[in-house]
Amino acid sequence: MGIGKQAKTLTKKQCEIILSHLGTNTRNGKRNQLIFLLSTKSGLRAKEVAHLKWEMVMESDGGVGETINLPNSSSKGNGGRIIPIHPMVKTLLVDIYSSTNPHPSNTVIRSERSNSVTSQVIVNMFKGWYDEMGLIGCSSHSGRRTFITDAAKKVSQVGGSLRDIQMMVGHTSLQTTQRYIEYDTQSQRMLINLL
Repeated sequence: MGIGKQAKTLTKKQCEIILSHLGTNTRNGKRNQLIFLLSTKSGLRAKEVAHLKWEMVMESDGGVGETINLPNSSSKGNGGRIIPIHPMVKTLLVDIYSSTNPHPSNTVIRSERSNSVTSQVIVNMFKGWYDEMGLIGCSSHSGRRTFITDAAKKVSQVGGSLRDIQMMVGHTSLQTTQRYIEYDTQSQRMLINLL
C-alpha cells in the first residue's frame, strides 16, 4: 500500500478533541469513547472492536483485568494476541461493565437495538465522527496507525523493540508493522543534529 493511500494518523491534540466531542456531543458517549480508545490505545481493528467480548478482558474473579486476550477468531487471520490494557481503556471498561453487568460472553460494544455490532458499523461510526470533526483522510484505521506510530516512538524508552509492537498488533511480518509507522520530519531534523 502506498503512503498516499494509508489512513492519516492523529495528533495528541486531535485525539483529545475527539474524545471530548464523543463524551459530550454523542449519544452513548462512554461507549463511543471506548471504541475510539480501543483503536488509539490498544491498536484494535474495526473487526476486533466489534467482536470484543467481556470474557476477553475479564479476570477469573470477574473483574476487568490488565490485558485483552484476543483469540484468532476475533482477529484477522492468526492475529490473536494479548494486549496490555491502557488505563483510560480500563476506566471505561469498568464503568460500562458496572452499569450494565453483562454476561461474559456478551460483546463489549453494542448498539441501542442489538447486543452486538458489525465491523462495518464501527467503520461507519469512525467515518461519521471524523466527518463531523472535519478530519480529512482519517478512517477507522487511523487509530490503529496512530497507536503503532506512537508506540514505535516510545518503545525504546522501555527497553522494547518493534517486535513488541508487531506482537501487540498481530502482524505476521515486521515489515507490515513498519509500513504503518508515520515518519516525523521534526524528529529527523533533531536526529541529524545529534550526529
